[in-house]
Amino acid sequence: MAQRRFFVGGNWKMNGTKESLGGIISTLNTASLHDQTEVVCGAPSIYLDFARSSLDPRIGVAAQNCYKVAKGAFTGEISPAMIKDCGVDWVILGHSERRHVFGESDELIGQKVAHALESDLGVIACIGEKLEEREAGTTEEVVYAQTQVIAENVKDWGKVVLAYEPVWAIGTGKTATPEQAQEVHEKLRAWIRANVSDDVADSVRIIYGGSVTGANCRELASQDDVDGFLVGGASLKPEFVDIINARE
Repeated sequence: MAQRRFFVGGNWKMNGTKESLGGIISTLNTASLHDQTEVVCGAPSIYLDFARSSLDPRIGVAAQNCYKVAKGAFTGEISPAMIKDCGVDWVILGHSERRHVFGESDELIGQKVAHALESDLGVIACIGEKLEEREAGTTEEVVYAQTQVIAENVKDWGKVVLAYEPVWAIGTGKTATPEQAQEVHEKLRAWIRANVSDDVADSVRIIYGGSVTGANCRELASQDDVDGFLVGGASLKPEFVDIINARE
């Protein structure tokens, strides 16, 4: 069984100013962080340079989105080449807000994943079901279909982190129970074992997102197949340090 390094991503979403983000950056830079945990902060694109130049080098930075080609007449978009040019090594793709607020299809997300990986970015690839899908009993069908399109576009799984984020738990204060999270993560790992390979199933990190807080992070982190977190609102608060250190 591969030893999977715990991974905690902070998704700042469309929040913050240089002043307020400078505060959380200062907190992270001076905090005692578990040295075996990989930490990445997802900054708004306009602040990628600021975040990368201000954060301690031990903390990674991610863009929250990118387009599927390197350059061109795509007003308002950014490319993996631009992200790399800012010294940033990660991108979040397929977040439920991109899927459901901005209408991104599985096909487009797959194309973005392929181009980001070809451009040597690490990808935090997001999947997850809506409340009506969970209530209809189609959680597995939904997340397997989303994972399938991602998998079809991945050649090197070493640069991919899979983030399971039940849409009904994002920003709602409702968190999947540790048992619910573990159940889906375990089934996702089994799907990867059956459809990709044993090696990838053992090594790929599957992280949980959806109202993760300092109060619930340790119990979630204790689950066998939960390899970290993608944290929203709490990543802008000092408790993000507690979440990073959930496996101490």
